[in-house]
Amino acid sequence: MANTIKVRAKAVGDGVAQVRILISHPMSIDQMDPATGQVKAPGHYIREITCAHKGATVFAADWGQAVSANPYLEFNLKGAAAGDALTVSWRDNKNQSDSGEFKIT
Repeated sequence: MANTIKVRAKAVGDGVAQVRILISHPMSIDQMDPATGQVKAPGHYIREITCAHKGATVFAADWGQAVSANPYLEFNLKGAAAGDALTVSWRDNKNQSDSGEFKIT
């Protein structure tokens, strides 16, 4: 899966940047057969997401099936300035992944 990450990172003053991330991903859950209780269609969901700034991980999360499709997250990053780079990456339960580098404006 390529080009699934959109990031808007904006310096808001005093060394703080507001980071907004949108990931295009189905985030589907396991479909169970009610008669047998067995999984008839496995889910497809992001398991790990990380964001790095200046080589250090500043955000990391372990996700599961409870996260909605096309997840959006937002956080403030201290110690950031306009022009700095952020690296965002994710990996899902089917071993698909995507990553990208984005500039803070």
